[in-house]
Amino acid sequence: MQRTLVIMVKEPQPGRVKTRLGREIGMVAAAWWFRHQTQSLIRRLRDPRWRIVLAVSPDQQGLNSRVWPADLPRAAQGRGDLGARMGRMLRGMPKGPVCLIGADIPGISRRHIARAFDALGRSQMVFGPAPDGGYWLVGAQRYAALPARLFQNVRWSTEHALADTLASISGGRVSLLDQLRDVDTVADLEP
Repeated sequence: MQRTLVIMVKEPQPGRVKTRLGREIGMVAAAWWFRHQTQSLIRRLRDPRWRIVLAVSPDQQGLNSRVWPADLPRAAQGRGDLGARMGRMLRGMPKGPVCLIGADIPGISRRHIARAFDALGRSQMVFGPAPDGGYWLVGAQRYAALPARLFQNVRWSTEHALADTLASISGGRVSLLDQLRDVDTVADLEP
């Protein structure tokens, strides 16, 4: 079955992307950082072992954007909180292993993605934890339905996000990957 890597991206418009970082370095600088970080991440993660799909937001603008590579398929994230959008992306992909990441993880490499897909060979779900209590990757083995309560009652953007998400999964084997940092503030940009 085809492996699918979904990268969640937003149009890099000042004031609409990386706003916490923007409050510290300016909204234009934060949008510039996000655009270049995302382009670099997409180049690094291209690999014949998986298909990349861009989950775009805002929907219509993202589907028609010239910012992202034209050769990659796109899917609209749709409405709702982060959990609703991630759930929609995971459920909407073809059967087989699916991993979903954000575009704001500078340390991610093909090796990390390969490990996530390998973990899905022995687990129903996989998560890449972040030091702030969230996670940089969620993956699911799409040969069966995802847990019905997945992503419900999660306190997003808090130190409880991973624990809450794990609590929303009833049964099933879960694997955890290496810890990587996503970028929300200037402090996150430092190695």
